Amino acid sequence: MTRVDSAARELLETHGVSGPPVDVYELARQLEVAVVETTMGKDVSGMLIRDHGALTVGLNKRQVDKRKRFTLAHELGHLVLHRGRPLIVDSSIRYNLRDSTSATATNREEIEANRFAAALLMPEDAVRKAVQATQATTPEELQRKLGRIFEVSTEAMGYRLMNLGITT
Repeated sequence: MTRVDSAARELLETHGVSGPPVDVYELARQLEVAVVETTMGKDVSGMLIRDHGALTVGLNKRQVDKRKRFTLAHELGHLVLHRGRPLIVDSSIRYNLRDSTSATATNREEIEANRFAAALLMPEDAVRKAVQATQATTPEELQRKLGRIFEVSTEAMGYRLMNLGITT
């Protein structure tokens, strides 16, 4: 288990969050993170703002609910794993932005935040248990069924199943 996976598991255990599905909004509330939905550019899914100890995650209200859940989990990953980058307008504000570049995970922090989000929303033990309990004749059917159970996209579940070595 990696440092990122361990951090996600510890966060779930510490806050008594169970599932599936994991209530990522309740987890944010317990962490005293305000969650605000607002209109953002079509390329932006969300952002984490740290301002003098106040924590806010902004979610693009144009996104579908499953995408918002993953984005919130991704931003919580930045909160737990990274210090953020200074915002040019005010050096006391730190932010992390989730956009199409971060979705492709080309730098270490974005890769870690995506992995954290997957581990948070789709904990390995819960996924393995759900796989055993789910009747599916194809990997695609398994992805769809588990995606509904965990309230994540079929694509996100597909990546998680591959990363756990359950499918190829």
